Amino acid sequence: MKEALQAILTKAQEQLRAAGDLKALDEIRVAVLGKKGELTGILKSMGKLSPEERPVIGQLANEVRSQIEALLEERIAEVKEEELSRRLQAEQLDVTLPGQRRPLGKKHPLTQVLDEVKEIFLGMGFSVVQGPEVELDYYNFEALNLPKDHPARDTQDTFYITDRVLLRTQTSGVQVRVMEKQKPPIRAISPGRVYRSDAVDATHSPLFHQIEGLVVDKGVTMADLKGTLEIFVKHLYGNDTVVRFRPHHFPFTEPSAEMDAQCFACHGEGCRLCKGEGWIEILGCGMVHPKVLRGCGIDPEEYSGFAFGIGLERIVMRNFNIDDLRLFYENDLRFLSQF
Repeated sequence: MKEALQAILTKAQEQLRAAGDLKALDEIRVAVLGKKGELTGILKSMGKLSPEERPVIGQLANEVRSQIEALLEERIAEVKEEELSRRLQAEQLDVTLPGQRRPLGKKHPLTQVLDEVKEIFLGMGFSVVQGPEVELDYYNFEALNLPKDHPARDTQDTFYITDRVLLRTQTSGVQVRVMEKQKPPIRAISPGRVYRSDAVDATHSPLFHQIEGLVVDKGVTMADLKGTLEIFVKHLYGNDTVVRFRPHHFPFTEPSAEMDAQCFACHGEGCRLCKGEGWIEILGCGMVHPKVLRGCGIDPEEYSGFAFGIGLERIVMRNFNIDDLRLFYENDLRFLSQF
């Protein structure tokens, strides 16, 4: 049995010195020292030895195990060092090379124009207010003179979370919150994301952005509304911009109107973008309904006001001559890098 232990030691030493990686060293460890290894097999057969031989063979077996384990640890350290040296050689870094510039991002075109719109209205004395995108039905509809089962709700088919909670279809709810907390005079815009169950096409999306404005004070008239919006559009597009106001109906304003800008693609002749009409709807507007004012604690006999809602995507499309709204949301760098 002494010869067998010596043979195991000699063989293990040769194999360990020849092993070139950690995987090979581990395989040798298992083959020699593992539960089913050669040395373990010798130790299991010691029961067949005489009482006099067992201590001698046991001591020799422990010495063999210690030598193999010591050599194994030594070779593991050497192999790790060799592997690190090879990696450092393969992954050399020339610190004298110039650094590589990391590409810097830019503002999204929607954000660029939104910032410009904010600046225009801030220059006219408006403040910018924010509100929740997950809104109560009361602020999104009822406080705006749209009670339950009102037919006008059908045009704003939306995403309900519960019977009372929904993803807002407009930022008008922010205006209601402002009127509840602040006494006139009020002059504010409320930009933000809104959601409607619209089919996706060149000018519609289930997610889009609105910029809603509100002015409430004594003696506010429709002339103030038209003048404010014309100044805004001319600041945005230039003094040669052609706009028109046409009668419309909104439950929360009376009288109400739509403001259109002449199609920038066909200049009024009719095309795919404007659906043959020659005009592109930019915003809806009107004088705040007395019922809405009264519901917010403002006396309509003393105060009047106007409100408007601008579709951000549509004015950005006109700004950059973009003919498909879907480009804003596809995250194609070939498109975004142009801005």
